Amino acid sequence: MTTARELMTPDCAVVSVDATLAEVAQLMRDQDVGAVPVCDGSRLAGLVTDRDIVVRCVAEDADPGAITARDIASERTLTIEADHDAQEALKMMISNGVRRIPVIDEGQLVGIVSQADIALSMPLKDAGELIEAISSAPPNN
Repeated sequence: MTTARELMTPDCAVVSVDATLAEVAQLMRDQDVGAVPVCDGSRLAGLVTDRDIVVRCVAEDADPGAITARDIASERTLTIEADHDAQEALKMMISNGVRRIPVIDEGQLVGIVSQADIALSMPLKDAGELIEAISSAPPNN
């Protein structure tokens, strides 16, 4: 059994609930990522994606320097325990139409599993089918 911990990207970039969306977007650019976990202290408070910034801020003609990560972080953030089977993460991604799942260990964020992390661990043929399955679901994050 391959665990979520074995596939995850450890030490992922995170932002505080009080970070502005401008700061979040700059971090995404600098780290070349499309999603950033939002933490309130050591507790995972949500996830902000590049799509969240566009749909919930830019498209609403809001000021990204005035809106915080707390304001737009996805409230219902799926998580997976670090030692759970990575197949569970895959099932969660497909059934919920998400491309990333934060990984927690004893309530603490330890990394993030993305569709790319899972796809890289599979044979090429299976990886293509995985990406198609996740991508065909309505986007949630």
